[in-house]
Amino acid sequence: MSLVFSLDLNLPRSAEEAPGDEIVLPGTSNRTVILIHGLTGSPNEMRHLAFTLNKAGYGVHCPRLANHGKPLHILKHSTWEDFYAPLRDLFLRLTGTGERVFVAGLSMSALFVLLLAEEFGEKLAGGICLSPTLFFDGWSVPWYHRLLPLASYTPLKYNLYFKESDPYGIKNPAIRAMVDRHYRKATLSDMGDVSKFGYPYFPVSLIHQLARLIRRVRPLLDRVRAPILLIHPRDDDTASVRNSQIILDRISSPIKELVILTDSYHIITADNEREKVAADMQAFLDRL
Repeated sequence: MSLVFSLDLNLPRSAEEAPGDEIVLPGTSNRTVILIHGLTGSPNEMRHLAFTLNKAGYGVHCPRLANHGKPLHILKHSTWEDFYAPLRDLFLRLTGTGERVFVAGLSMSALFVLLLAEEFGEKLAGGICLSPTLFFDGWSVPWYHRLLPLASYTPLKYNLYFKESDPYGIKNPAIRAMVDRHYRKATLSDMGDVSKFGYPYFPVSLIHQLARLIRRVRPLLDRVRAPILLIHPRDDDTASVRNSQIILDRISSPIKELVILTDSYHIITADNEREKVAADMQAFLDRL
């Protein structure tokens, strides 16, 4: 990751929102899974999981996080509450139909799974945390990342960005090369197809929001009793396995499991072991 400063003078102010790219697939039973992509990502990260689980009979809802797909000057002013509220509403709408609802989230969105579990208890049939992120301690995180909380309490937080760089959370060389071609040519004024690849630039203001979310979630972990599956790559470039281990040790769920992957980086839903991730998720859900 490289740090970029901008006064936003060249950011497009009237860019249209990307076309809707939510994935909604009807199932053949009363079991539905909500799949939540990661911060600055897109539902495309969850596409393989969505279609695999749907083939097994599950209904699937994969929404786009609030303000994702909109211009960066809108996204960077978003709060974690802005992201969570529509997910909570979707969960309540689906459970209100009598469906058994499961929720899986990637990276930051794994924390939304834990929030739903703590708030709604047995209404959540089961949760899956994929590469959950309580802190950034992966092997590719730059040293100066530790200093960013200082900037988060100044106006600078709205003018600082990380430009994503190799390996982009992906170990698979072919997929990583495809992402690299897109991200290398991206600029703050032309970020390309964010609905497919996510944002090449990560606003520091959103790191502040993630820190706020973590402070909200960590004290609640011992009140989580829903069945929880954690899946984490051993070589996570963004957040080490310690993130999942802390969650596993703290939650009070009678049913809780940790699967460690050996051939993936952070974005496990689209990397080398995506089929194993889907299979492990399905096996866990089928048992509940």
